[in-house]
Order: sequence, then C-alpha cells, then structure tokens
Amino acid sequence: MGGRMARPVLCERHGLMTSQGLMILVVQIVAIVGVMYFLFIRPQAQARRKAEAMLAALKKGDEIMTAGGIVGKVRDVKESLITIETGTATIVVDRSRIVRVGNQTAAGPGA
Repeated sequence: MGGRMARPVLCERHGLMTSQGLMILVVQIVAIVGVMYFLFIRPQAQARRKAEAMLAALKKGDEIMTAGGIVGKVRDVKESLITIETGTATIVVDRSRIVRVGNQTAAGPGA
C-alpha cells in the first residue's frame, strides 16, 4: 500500500515541476525577444527616422551624395525628385537614392 500512495505524490511533484519549468522557459523567451528588440529592431527604426528627417530637410544648395556615388549640389527640390548639379552636368535623381547630405549620413549603425 505504501508504494501505491507514493505514485500520486510523485505525479503531483512532477506536474508542479513541469509548470515551473514552463514558466522559466516563457521568461527566457521573453528575455531573448527583449534583447533582440534592443539590439536589432530599435536601432534600425532610429536610423530610418534619422534618414527620413535628413531627406525632409533637404534644400537648395546642399551638397549631397547619391547611392551610386555621384556628388553634387542641389539645384531644385521637388516632391520626390531632386535636381543636382555635378561638374558641368545636371542630373535628376530620386530622393530615396540620396545617402548623404553634407557630413550627415543616412546609413544606419554599422554601415
């Protein structure tokens, strides 16, 4: 009879340990997601906001560089197209292709 009574107690203990183990697993997963947010997602969002602000502040006379490496001065600013003067040529580029305005770079951390 003593052996029969030990089994239900063992099962209760096992169930209790399983719920504690599950709780620890959930806490670890939440911690990993939190670390990933602060290491990857948040810095990328901040870099995107910085780049958007830089492009929104673009004005005539600013010196810029495009993603293709063309350097020039802004001659005209329209909604999505920027006319730049580089050397003796005048080029029209899309606003999203500008990676640098003056000394301010639109690239995120590590780039």
